[in-house]
Amino acid sequence: MDSWVRFSAQSQAKERVLRAAQYACALLGSTLQKGDSASELLHTLGSLEAHMSLSRKLLRLGSSVEALQAAQRAVHLSDGVLRLCLTVGHLNRALYLACDNVLWAAKTGVVPQLDQNKWSQRAFRYYLFVLILNLTRDVYELHLLVEREERSLASKSSSSCSSLLGRRVRLVAAVLRSNPPLLLDLLKNSCDIFIPLERLGLYPTGRGFVGACGLASSVLSIVTLVHPWLKLKP
Repeated sequence: MDSWVRFSAQSQAKERVLRAAQYACALLGSTLQKGDSASELLHTLGSLEAHMSLSRKLLRLGSSVEALQAAQRAVHLSDGVLRLCLTVGHLNRALYLACDNVLWAAKTGVVPQLDQNKWSQRAFRYYLFVLILNLTRDVYELHLLVEREERSLASKSSSSCSSLLGRRVRLVAAVLRSNPPLLLDLLKNSCDIFIPLERLGLYPTGRGFVGACGLASSVLSIVTLVHPWLKLKP
């Protein structure tokens, strides 16, 4: 099991690069489609997007094991909110990756009679729940940091409501600026959440917007891989 987790970790960088390329194709295809470009070029971009998606699924085979191990570690966190968000989030990520593995088997012909649409919808529901929990965790950590900073500043109680609001906004901006891992994680999850919302039909935004969001979040993920200190912990 440990050897497979190490292999999955080595494949993560390749998967992130393929993800960025996949969503770049989606964004470019949407842009060219609006400009009435040649159908052959659009077909090529669509094929590339599909091939990269399938390649990503191959690289993610067995990654649910890593997610389950992360859930086991999160159970021991002392903070109750973080323990809940991270444990349940990792468990849902494991289920999402398991569905993704099943989809890979269907797309490669191993399980040809599988209802791919049904399993795709199931996977994106798990993915959406993961992102909601991730964003909850980000907002919670931001709240803790802002509260700590406010206590250290010992603000005057005679301040007006408007000045308090303005100071609060400036304080949030200052906290995010001084905590790049939290800022990057918040931006990445905020971009990612539009993907399952679009795929599940809960908030249709269009292929181009989804492509832009996916590309942006992929680049942010690559940055955290290149500079591990930018990855939010635990």
